[in-house]
Amino acid sequence: MKFAVPVAAVLFVVASPAKGEDWPFWRGPNHNGVTREDLPADLPHKLPILWTKKVGIGFSSFAVAGNRVLTMGNEDEKDSVWCLDAVTGDTIWQHDYGCELDPLYYEGGPGGTPTVDGEAVYTLSKKGHVLRLDLETGEVIWSRNLLVDHELALPEWSFAASPFVDGDRLILNAGRGGIALSKETGETLWLPSQETSGYSTVVPFPVGETTRHLLFSAKSLSAINSADGSVYWDFPWKSSRDVNAADPIVVGERLVVSSSAGTKMLQTFPDDRVPEIVWEQHDMKWYFNPGVLVDGHLYSLHGTTHRPTELMCTNVKTGEIVWAEEGYGSGGIVATEDHVIVFDLGKLTIFVATSEGFEPLIQQQIMEGKCWTAPVFAHGRIFCRNADGKVTAVGTTK
Repeated sequence: MKFAVPVAAVLFVVASPAKGEDWPFWRGPNHNGVTREDLPADLPHKLPILWTKKVGIGFSSFAVAGNRVLTMGNEDEKDSVWCLDAVTGDTIWQHDYGCELDPLYYEGGPGGTPTVDGEAVYTLSKKGHVLRLDLETGEVIWSRNLLVDHELALPEWSFAASPFVDGDRLILNAGRGGIALSKETGETLWLPSQETSGYSTVVPFPVGETTRHLLFSAKSLSAINSADGSVYWDFPWKSSRDVNAADPIVVGERLVVSSSAGTKMLQTFPDDRVPEIVWEQHDMKWYFNPGVLVDGHLYSLHGTTHRPTELMCTNVKTGEIVWAEEGYGSGGIVATEDHVIVFDLGKLTIFVATSEGFEPLIQQQIMEGKCWTAPVFAHGRIFCRNADGKVTAVGTTK
């Protein structure tokens, strides 16, 4: 899921590191929650708050393209897509449309993150509104309502995935086998089923010279052909109330898949046989935010929204839990090639990615309230939000 907030006055501008990198869509430039951008070697003991902003209720994360940061929220039964200045927090443009808040056992609001592709921004609401907006101006290029057009069945908590761009196609986790739209016109290209979907976002999976696309639906994990929606293989996966939400992680020819039902590593095959289980365990469960893989170890939050969770480090080859820290909730995790960034319970935690143990460099309370949304690190700034729609930009240099 994903988030955003209003902006306080900025007293200084934080310089971007030399290796700054965009974060153009959910899970970042490599679709795995890991950026190549480095954190400064001399992080300050307390990170400066650059600005805050209010964007409306929801769990949308952030897309960052240059000095533009995009997110979504809901106020008065209207969704808003926000484009903010990443340096100051000022509103560059805002686009509103009618959409239910739908607070079913939680605050409600949009769960998907905007996707930037060139000069286009694509969004999916929880009720099936799909938009293509102009990145520069916010002008609507085209819009669709999938529930009206295709009478798709909604999952219990409505749609929560983010749009995925593949060539000239926009692929969405809506319908049992997903749906593809033309990214230029919004026309439906394929739709295998109108049955209920899962909540995850499509993940690309290289196989030799080709690419499969992983779709974690309500009942299974599938490798699909993005050209026509056909299925290469389908691995059954049953979770409580069909909450298959955490994106799978690609580890070479293997996949790590997790939900409230537990975690499995799957071995795939070039001939597209159904994958086989390499290891499985039930002491690591990703409810809706996936972990990150750094140097052979997974860093993730284990548990559900119903009780406290644990931050843990797991050996990806064996599934063995190397270390675990108690006292966490259902927040999100991203990483650089050396560090892990956790935002949970309003606290920002940064630590060196190591299997030797948990030694935080930063543990800083930056806001209150429910914080389920994954943070984003791009161009020297960390963006966080809570369910009420407060977005905070945090600097990483003095």
